[in-house]
Amino acid sequence: MNKKNAACILPILLPYAFGYFLSYLLRNVNAVIAPDLTHELGLGAADLGFLTSAYLIGFALAQLPLGIALDRWGPRRVESALLVLAAIGCVGFGLGHTLTQLALARGLIGLGVSACLMASFKAFSQSFSATRQASLNSSIMVAGGLGGLTASAPMGLILPMVGWRAIFFCLAGLVLIAAYILRRAPENFQPAAPVPFPELIKSIGDIFASRAFMRYAPQTAVLIGGFVSIQGLWAMPWLLGVNAYTHQSAAFHMLLLSLTLTVGYFLLATQIARLIKRGLTVERIFSWGATAALLVSALLIFGLGESHVLWVLFGFFCASFNLIYSAHASHYPAHLSGRANTCINLTVFVGGFALQWGFGVAVDLALAHGFPRKEALQLAWGGLLILQVASLIWFMLSKSWVGEQKVPT
Repeated sequence: MNKKNAACILPILLPYAFGYFLSYLLRNVNAVIAPDLTHELGLGAADLGFLTSAYLIGFALAQLPLGIALDRWGPRRVESALLVLAAIGCVGFGLGHTLTQLALARGLIGLGVSACLMASFKAFSQSFSATRQASLNSSIMVAGGLGGLTASAPMGLILPMVGWRAIFFCLAGLVLIAAYILRRAPENFQPAAPVPFPELIKSIGDIFASRAFMRYAPQTAVLIGGFVSIQGLWAMPWLLGVNAYTHQSAAFHMLLLSLTLTVGYFLLATQIARLIKRGLTVERIFSWGATAALLVSALLIFGLGESHVLWVLFGFFCASFNLIYSAHASHYPAHLSGRANTCINLTVFVGGFALQWGFGVAVDLALAHGFPRKEALQLAWGGLLILQVASLIWFMLSKSWVGEQKVPT
């Protein structure tokens, strides 16, 4: 990047990258503080799953109106306003003493950071060429990966020194700083022409009813949603309860997971054009990556192989899941791409909410039936793996059913 390009790009890129960094950090921070929350509040596995997944349901509720708001008021105003809500949620979480209080605060955090990714995509689309947008979108994903890194071993080192409540108060301050920086960022926003509300509803209904959505939605809900539930919460209890690692060793495994996920995003961003030129399709790359990720999941569940290596491979192959977004959007006209993205993104967080909570419910049920904690966790992840394998089989078998069909304009 030369100096001229950097001068044009960085003032727009960095504020949105900082926002998505914090969004990803807040999504995953409960994985590290989960043992402290369980001990201090006396939470069961289902309670912990519900509490952490409240972030995801808050995020999900915002997705459909978010696309309309971004088109009407612009990414800078929408994201900066929502981040103020996220800061209030962080303060509420730090002050909370009951499951209800913490869940409401967690949901408010999810609502507050719900625009971080989509607002950045919108900002880039209104300021840069399509070629430049691809690399900028990948840069945002790398920023998110760095947020996941920060929520792992570094957070595990800070936690014993200051406690989880102080961490959330500090995060509230960082989120407010991000909102202030975003509010002052440059923007080239042109409001979209007003669209009658019935037409908006019809276009969204057409997306939900399309064969493309029916084919891709199980992947985003179960594959990506399942990964979100593991990385965002259940990896830490798994490493503590199944592998019997210390808290610091478990946090280091999560660091490896986030690091290789970020490396995977970076390699896809820099190499996918070359792979496509060699005749591979985005769908085929996704299918290979997803198959490999599910095989590694099976090895983790059965305890076959060296743990550090398996978590490294798990993060690396799961990076391929995000290729679903571009593959799905290719089935829609350009003017529907934003709504197509928010519709498919909705399934990620609805699925993540259900699976993150459901994982905890499965663990509690297994414990209630006399299974040791290790086996209860293995049964829960095994059930998730069965759902993920079924969704991938559906994806492969339904290709001819969908074909190249596009939703009509």
